[in-house]
Amino acid sequence: MVRKVLVSVADLHANNAGPKARTDIEDVLEQDGYELWKLPFNYESKIKKLKYKYWDIPRLFKGQKIDEVYFQYPIYSTVLMDQMMAEIQAIGSKLIFIVHDIESLRLFKGQAYYAAKEVEWLNQADGLIVHSQAMQDYLRERGVTTPMVILGVFDYLNPQPMQALQPYRRSLCFAGNLAKSQFLSRVNFNDKVPFQVFGPNPLADFPKEVDYQGLYSPEELPKHLTANFGLVWDGSRTDTCDGDYGKYMQYNSPHKVSLYLSTGIPVIVWKQAAVAKYITENGLGLAIDSLDNLPARLAQLSLADYQVMKSQVEQVAKSLRAGLQIKRAIKALHEQLTVADEKRQGE
Repeated sequence: MVRKVLVSVADLHANNAGPKARTDIEDVLEQDGYELWKLPFNYESKIKKLKYKYWDIPRLFKGQKIDEVYFQYPIYSTVLMDQMMAEIQAIGSKLIFIVHDIESLRLFKGQAYYAAKEVEWLNQADGLIVHSQAMQDYLRERGVTTPMVILGVFDYLNPQPMQALQPYRRSLCFAGNLAKSQFLSRVNFNDKVPFQVFGPNPLADFPKEVDYQGLYSPEELPKHLTANFGLVWDGSRTDTCDGDYGKYMQYNSPHKVSLYLSTGIPVIVWKQAAVAKYITENGLGLAIDSLDNLPARLAQLSLADYQVMKSQVEQVAKSLRAGLQIKRAIKALHEQLTVADEKRQGE
């Protein structure tokens, strides 16, 4: 029997969406027979970091016989990451990275040392599961040669009932860390688009179009989402997504996309976002250039059009609630690696 271990590091630096995406993968793969090694690391203590490096991590892997290690990437310490890689290589198991973020595009953007380390780590893996074609292209351009498959969107284990068909008011909701959503202070829908907002760090004074609804856990939040559409936007502007997080949308698959879809809500996303193609090609929502034009765009969308869209979303929601995205990605990567192994053996 193949022994599969999922290594998942709980850290203090994860963003709000991070824990839910990681814990859902833990739950899905653990149910599929993977062993879960969940490591609660405290990076704030230098003494504890040294202990992790020289005692905890070596002791964790020493003498282990594991066929496949699945690692939820990244962790936020180059020292601990180097040690983790060394120990996994020492036991000779196949290593798969489930990529949650490429930090050379985000938190460590412009830092050459970190970017080089990231390429080094990714090239030491046997396979990568990445968000999008754009993320794969970015990594290839920077020298990552490891086989990759594209996830598309993250699963979302949603404990709430699917959203029933709501009155069609062309209403909108947005959920996220409001501290980095400064565009909310500039929204001007002229009361044509009812707009509910959820999340931590609300602005001191929202425009009259914005109805702040409070903060809920990722498991409870879906039952409060009663709008017709869920918005995926970032940055300080309404005419584009800007800033490091806004530009990052050109590569990543924001977890709020999975929140909306798993709830049964069509998505409105920035047209240049990596996930926009997935949304539009599957009839799951709209891709727009600017929030300023959104009221006019929605005015053109009939109730019949919306009902077709919502029906498509509900089919995808069933898949996300069952964890099928990560299962399909792992299956596709295994097939790719098997073909590559057979080709090498035949040479």
